[in-house]
Amino acid sequence: MSRAPSSTLTVRQVRHLGGEITVPGDKSLSHRAVLFAALADGTTEITGFLPGEDCICTMRALQAMGCVIEVESKTKLVVHGINGKLLAPLEPLDCGNSGTAMRLLAGILAAQPFKSRLIGDASLSGRPMKRIVDPLIQMGAKIHGQGDKHTAPLEIEGGALKGIEYTLPVASAQLKSCLLLAGLFAQGTTSITEKIPSRDHTERLLAHFHAPPVINLDPDGKGKTVRVRGGSRLHANDFNVPGDFSSAAFWIAAAAALPGADLTITHLGMNGTRTGLLSVLLRMGAQIYESISDSACEPAGTLRVHGRHLRGTKINGAEIANVIDELPIIAVVAAIAEGDTEIRDAQELRVKETDRIAAMAGNLRQFGVTVTEHDDGMTIHGGARLTGAKVKSFGDHRIAMACAVLGLFSKGETTIEDTGCIATSYPTFQEDLHKIAYFKDSGLASLLGSR
Repeated sequence: MSRAPSSTLTVRQVRHLGGEITVPGDKSLSHRAVLFAALADGTTEITGFLPGEDCICTMRALQAMGCVIEVESKTKLVVHGINGKLLAPLEPLDCGNSGTAMRLLAGILAAQPFKSRLIGDASLSGRPMKRIVDPLIQMGAKIHGQGDKHTAPLEIEGGALKGIEYTLPVASAQLKSCLLLAGLFAQGTTSITEKIPSRDHTERLLAHFHAPPVINLDPDGKGKTVRVRGGSRLHANDFNVPGDFSSAAFWIAAAAALPGADLTITHLGMNGTRTGLLSVLLRMGAQIYESISDSACEPAGTLRVHGRHLRGTKINGAEIANVIDELPIIAVVAAIAEGDTEIRDAQELRVKETDRIAAMAGNLRQFGVTVTEHDDGMTIHGGARLTGAKVKSFGDHRIAMACAVLGLFSKGETTIEDTGCIATSYPTFQEDLHKIAYFKDSGLASLLGSR
């Protein structure tokens, strides 16, 4: 699958943000919902599916292995489950830019009675897969990547697996999900312990598809152990994907940092393992109101944000796992806020779609922000006079969107290069900005454009 064509996004300084929007479906849940529906027996209707490139890669991989998926609209799928009986793909499975697709599919493929090959674009092919390869080998898998870091392509010779007891070395929902999916096909019980909580979408969806895992919380309440029994069968169950909190984060942060802004976001996923950004913003002085209207499987509700002057804060330790995807936009808020904001213990950012620490630090400086870069994060010295800049996305969708938001607070014009990557997770980003942004010299977002 080819990547979206390169494009350039241009924004100007905003004078007001307001209104009501609903963001596209949650990317993490869209990946997992279509995977679980395909592995289940029976037919599942998925509504609110995110039609971004990443999730489409997962869908196409499943289709290539014999699953019939009817695309009734961009956001509605009817998945005819194949009860875990996948067929050998005729060609390598292309995961595009999606680490989630590659890692979750690897867990499933490791247990299948055929050979397979997972490939990705240049960015994904540079991301280390060793953290999933090592425990899968412990389970008996025959899987290897390229070099010491086991980068893609991943070569998999599927076969019988055995359950293991494994403690996650880092907080990683992708690693946890990979091993839980492999555990569904393994002999015996697979037990995964995490000392720092990560996203729990996979555990919730296992229960939703009628194969609930056994979950034991640590005595201190911080970590937990999740167990799945090999041979557990999944059964079809319709699923409505709520709005993606990580996509909404850009608007939540922008509205929170702009005095006078008044923004409402409806049907938003409010899973507590995803909403750490709210705690950070509240600590910085933000005014945010939330209400949960639906708690079935995944909590969803409405968020209202009123803009205020914010102040710097410190983000580190266990909190990092709950805001890892939001750290680029947090860095933007830190640049706007008064005082210093220190981000530490975020080494994981070095091995995302790009080195997000180096990329954000470099781009912030282009806007006139003083940044001190650390091995595991950065310190942003906020309150500087921001000036529009021409910056690169580095092919990273979150870097691109974060810099677009910073451009809304910067005098003059801001241009972000290579923004085709935004389509991987938020294909309607520009459209939603049109709905809520009023610019200083033009009114509603008529000065937003792409070339």
